[in-house]
Order: sequence, then C-alpha cells, then structure tokens
Amino acid sequence: MNNNQTVEKLRTMRISAMADLHLNHLKTNQTSQHTPDEYLNLLTDCEFESRHNKKVDRLLHQARFKQSASIAEVDYASQRNLEKNMFHRLASLEFMKQRQNIILTGASGVGKSYLAQAIGNQACLMTHRVAYHTTARLLHRLKLAKLDGTYDRELKKLIKIELLILDDFGLQAFDNHARETLMDIIDDRFNKCSTIVASQLPVSVWYDIIGESTIADAILDRIVNSSHRIDLKGESLRKGIVK
Repeated sequence: MNNNQTVEKLRTMRISAMADLHLNHLKTNQTSQHTPDEYLNLLTDCEFESRHNKKVDRLLHQARFKQSASIAEVDYASQRNLEKNMFHRLASLEFMKQRQNIILTGASGVGKSYLAQAIGNQACLMTHRVAYHTTARLLHRLKLAKLDGTYDRELKKLIKIELLILDDFGLQAFDNHARETLMDIIDDRFNKCSTIVASQLPVSVWYDIIGESTIADAILDRIVNSSHRIDLKGESLRKGIVK
C-alpha cells in the first residue's frame, strides 16, 4: 500500500500523532530499525500520549483555576501547620475514591486557594473532571439559572464534576436562596463525588454563617463528617510568592 495513502487514512481517522510519527520515520528511513511489533507499539504509544496530553489540557482549561498551582511547589514550612506526608496522601487522590471531602481553613493569604488548586491540578493530570468556583459567584450564577429555567440542568452539570472546589466559603452571608442552593449541591454530591471547601472562617462558625438550623445541620453533616481538615497557620504568603 502507498505510504502516503496510509498517512492520509490515519489522519482521516483522526489518528494524527501516529500519522505524523509514521511520516517522520518514513522520511528519515527509520522504519526498518524496529520489528513490526516494536514499530506498532511505538506508534500506539505516541498516539496514546498525544491524546492523554490533549485531554489533560482540556480538563485544565475547563477547571478554570485562577492560578497555576502544583503539588511539587507547595511550601511545608513548619509554621504553616501543613504536614507533608498527610498532604501527599491527599495528593494521591485516594480521598476521591472514598468520596470524601477536604476542608481548608485559615486566615487570608495563608495559601488555602493554592493548596485546593494544587490538588485540583493533580486531579486533572489524573484525567478527573474538576471545577473551581468562588462560592458566592457560583451561588449567584445558580440564582440566575433559577430565573431562566436552567437550574436543574446546571445542577446536573455539577454532579458530573468529580472534584468541585468551593473557594472563599462564607465570605458573604447566606440568604434563603444561597442556603437552599448550597444544600442542593452538597446533597446531590454526597457519597458520589468529592468537594474541597476553602474558607477564612473556622468550621465552628459555619453553622451560624449558613443560618436556618435544619438546613445548616444537613449541610454540615454531609460536608464535615466525611472531610479531611487542614487549618493553616502563619503569615500571609502574598507578601512574597503564593504557594
């Protein structure tokens, strides 16, 4: 068969990385350096890696992180109250397999958002669907969705997110809409997928911040009891490089 036809057929089938590598080997006369099995494995690995990288790039884009964060760049200075082994266990994403949550608390600037997004980034690298939201903006968006009739559809999108990050939790007071919407989100995701909540406020005051005792009890029962908790200490990292 004509080699050019083979390359074109591969591209028509959208096996582009394999087509490009095969064409390169043809031009440089390297095909004879491998056995047929070795050459097939080489082409297959190239296509697999290309598709994997494209999927990761797409997941990172869809997650909408507000900063580039990496597990490798996390600062474990002793004054932060962040134990390295414990955080690395979380970074293994075993908590997601167990449908557990993470709660990150601490003063403004101590790196809560960075840690949440570092785990989110790691989840994307492992091809999980992740979404980063500031809590108030997400709740406002869902309030508008109720008005235009797309609320149920938006909730269904959230349940498909394997790791949801809710940042700046509790910075704005919860009205009836916000409480009910948060309850819908947490209840839909309970025992199905994981959530990371980052807040300047200690968990001890969340009950009063959410308000309405019945809903607050239900929300906290679903979030707190199945969560790994990290209470960060120390000075603001925004004075230098945020990690």
